[in-house]
Amino acid sequence: MNRKPAANDPIKQLIKKGVSIPNPSSIDVGREVHIDQISGKAVKIYPGCRIYGEKTVISSGVQLGYEAPVTLDNCQLGCQVELKGGYFNQSVFLEKASMGLGAHVREACLLEEQAGGAHCVGLKHTILFPFVTLGSLINFCDCLMAGGTSRKDHSEVGSSYIHFNFTPEGDKATASLIGDVPRGVMLNKPPIFLGGQGGMVGPLRMGYGNVVAAGSVLRKDADMENKLILSKSHPGMVVDLVPRAYPGLSRVVENNILYITNLIALEQWYIHVRRIFFEHQEFGNLIFQGVLEKLKMAKGERIKRLKDMASKMPAPPGKGKDATKTAGAKEEFSQKIKEVEERLAGDTGKTVAGEERDRFLTAMGKHREKQGGGYIDAIQSLPRDVSRAGTQWLDSIVDRICDQVATVLPALNIFKKSRTNIS
Repeated sequence: MNRKPAANDPIKQLIKKGVSIPNPSSIDVGREVHIDQISGKAVKIYPGCRIYGEKTVISSGVQLGYEAPVTLDNCQLGCQVELKGGYFNQSVFLEKASMGLGAHVREACLLEEQAGGAHCVGLKHTILFPFVTLGSLINFCDCLMAGGTSRKDHSEVGSSYIHFNFTPEGDKATASLIGDVPRGVMLNKPPIFLGGQGGMVGPLRMGYGNVVAAGSVLRKDADMENKLILSKSHPGMVVDLVPRAYPGLSRVVENNILYITNLIALEQWYIHVRRIFFEHQEFGNLIFQGVLEKLKMAKGERIKRLKDMASKMPAPPGKGKDATKTAGAKEEFSQKIKEVEERLAGDTGKTVAGEERDRFLTAMGKHREKQGGGYIDAIQSLPRDVSRAGTQWLDSIVDRICDQVATVLPALNIFKKSRTNIS
């Protein structure tokens, strides 16, 4: 029996606005959903879909559920987004982002313009810059990936790829930086290719232009650029297991701090650069606020996971030289994690490099007045010196906060090599 919607039924209101709903009786829209945050222009909701959440935003041209039912819960969707089937919660999808059927996208994900994945992709606390493409059957949680200049020249993750983000000790201080923010936002870096049937044991760092051969499982940073990488097979062995040994503690802490400072830089980029482009979009302010919320969630998650790991130290006495060597670093990390948190949660990102920021924003503003166009066109057409100035500003944010943390944790001996590679 077909349902006859009441006058105040949200489905009836959507149809009245012009939303295409071929089978109204098959979908469910929560009473908390604000209908005025859903566009009536070329939006189509296929049978079996469910839409919930007072923060849900659906812009013009969005297509939901073409391949399988979609559950959408408190997500913000830019124009022409296609979510073809799956579950999507507390995440943002910017213009023309897309996901295939069987997607499982949980909180704090941000897919920028034209980023997306094929079928059966799992994401959580994942940030994909424009054009980044994921194949099928992928688990890619706790990552930030950049690189590429267009849909024909994009960073890609091959099918059946896994980002290993959970350790035997129960830690999730494992977020990996594939590319970075200061160079990635300029949309002019060569793409990164992670071959299928492979994996990455986080937290790792990956440079631009690298190609990782299919079947490779990465366990070490590859922050060089433009290399072909084939991982070695893990040697077979059976050895004694030392609980909470953390032999690579310094590298793990360093990569976590670097990831968090990149999130801080990305937040400043949205506040000072991307905001002006949202102002001219349908529901632009709501989507912008959604992005800031997700970045706050992402930073909070990373700090929490770092604190959780610090709470497990100092570890019980181990055996061998490594245990003696790292004992002091572990104790320092445990005792000073609160000071680390204060520096990561502080306002340094807002105040550092003000002159570099203003210089870049002035130059970009003049260029935009002449160039016009949307975000991608405006950024990709920046003169080289202006693009470099923007990278220098964001690098200053990352460097300043990393240096502050390094002074708190001298025993860990982190950030001894340069993090700046502007090109």
